[in-house]
Amino acid sequence: MEAFFLPHASGRRFYLLRTPRKDVTPRGAIVYVHPFTEEMNKSRRMAALQCEALSQAGWFVLQPDLHGCGDSDGDFNDATWDLWVSDCVEASQWLHQRSGFAPCLWGLRAGCLLAAAAARQSATKSDLVFWQPVSSGKQHLQQFLRMKQAGQMLAASKQAAGGTKQFSQQLAAGESLEIAGYVLSPALASGLSSATLTPPIGAGRLCWFEIKGSGDVDLSPAAREDISTWEDAGWRVFAKAIAGPPFWQTLEIEEVPELIHATVNILAQAA
Repeated sequence: MEAFFLPHASGRRFYLLRTPRKDVTPRGAIVYVHPFTEEMNKSRRMAALQCEALSQAGWFVLQPDLHGCGDSDGDFNDATWDLWVSDCVEASQWLHQRSGFAPCLWGLRAGCLLAAAAARQSATKSDLVFWQPVSSGKQHLQQFLRMKQAGQMLAASKQAAGGTKQFSQQLAAGESLEIAGYVLSPALASGLSSATLTPPIGAGRLCWFEIKGSGDVDLSPAAREDISTWEDAGWRVFAKAIAGPPFWQTLEIEEVPELIHATVNILAQAA
C-alpha cells in the first residue's frame, strides 16, 4: 500500500494505492469514487475493507480524495462538480499508466454520479461498479438541505418554516450554506443538482449493488427501472441486492461482509 500526493492545477490530490501481491496474477485496476460529505466518513471502513479484498484478488486499487475532501488540498467550499469529475478522470488516467489496465470506476452513493460522468469524459471505455447509487443529484441535494432545516427546527429558528425552498433560493442567489460542518457553494450545489445517472456512450459492464435493510432481499422497483435504462443503452448489467445496514449513514460504523465478497466475485466473473 502506497500513500502519496500528486500535483494538480488547484492543489495536490491525495492518493492511496493498493497493488496485487507478487504471487497473484493481476486482474485489472479500479478507482474508488467516494460519496458526498459525511457519507464519505461513515463509509471509510467499508471502502478500506473492499479495497484490501480487491487487491488480494489481484486488482490495482486507487482511492483518491477529491478536491477539498479528506487529505487533498483545497477547501470544500471551493469545490465544484466539474472539478470533482475532472479529479476522477485524472485518477483513472494515472492508474491506467501505472497498472497497464483500463480502470473500472467504482462509486458509492453520489460517487456513482461522478463515476458515470467521468466515464462519459474518459478517452477509454470504463466498466463501472455502483454501490447503492444515487439516481438523481437534485434529490440527493434536497436530502442534504433537509439536514439544515432539521438543525434550524431543533434550534427553534424562525426560518425553519421556509423549508428547503429558501435554501435553494439562497444558493441560486449566490450564497453559500453551512450544513453539518460543510460549506456548500452555489457552484457545487448547481452541479450536483443537475447530475443524473445517465449511461455513457460506448456500453461496457456495470455491477450494481443495492443494500436492503430488512424484508425480502430483492432489487427495488426504482433500481430495476434504472437498470433497464442501462440495459437498453447496451450495457451488460450484473445486479444484486444484499441484506445489511446502510453503513454510509448509520450512527455506528457498520460492515457488510457479504457486499465485499459479492463485489469481488462479480468483478471476477465480469473480468
